[in-house]
Amino acid sequence: MSKASSQRQRLLMILAGAAVLLLVLDSMVFTPLTAAWRSRSAEIARLTRLVADGRSAIARADRTRAMWSEMQQQAMPAEPAKAEQDLVTAFDRWGRAGGVELGSIKPQWKRGANNRYSLLECRVDASGSLNAITRFLHEVEKSPLALRIDSIELTSRDDSGNRLGLGLLVSGLRFAPLEGRR
Repeated sequence: MSKASSQRQRLLMILAGAAVLLLVLDSMVFTPLTAAWRSRSAEIARLTRLVADGRSAIARADRTRAMWSEMQQQAMPAEPAKAEQDLVTAFDRWGRAGGVELGSIKPQWKRGANNRYSLLECRVDASGSLNAITRFLHEVEKSPLALRIDSIELTSRDDSGNRLGLGLLVSGLRFAPLEGRR
């Protein structure tokens, strides 16, 4: 073998060794470092969003406390009989204001998801014109009581559709557990 040929072989072996070394470095150093960098960048972005959300919550704290206080004041009374009476009286008032005829009002207590609250679920059947029912629903919706309309059913009571029937399911919030009923 000539000297040039052996130098060429040596150079090729060095290059092959360098290529293998680069592949090993890539798989053992560069790729894990890149993955760690991306992971940390994603974590920093997530934490930055959390900090921004936290600052936003802190900025809204006074407004949130005021809204929570208002919600607590508008909740149904802790005394079950008083809560039922208030809701039935309110439906009667809204019915007169809306010009609807109330057929039945059926209140029923439900347990909340935890012991901090309970719900007064009330099924109301009424009838009237479209305008009367619309006004009645508006009165229910704008009420200061802590109510949620769960479902509304409208049916026609005559062939022309001038007389409608309303089935309304409403839940009222009470910040007290349901007593003694299992």
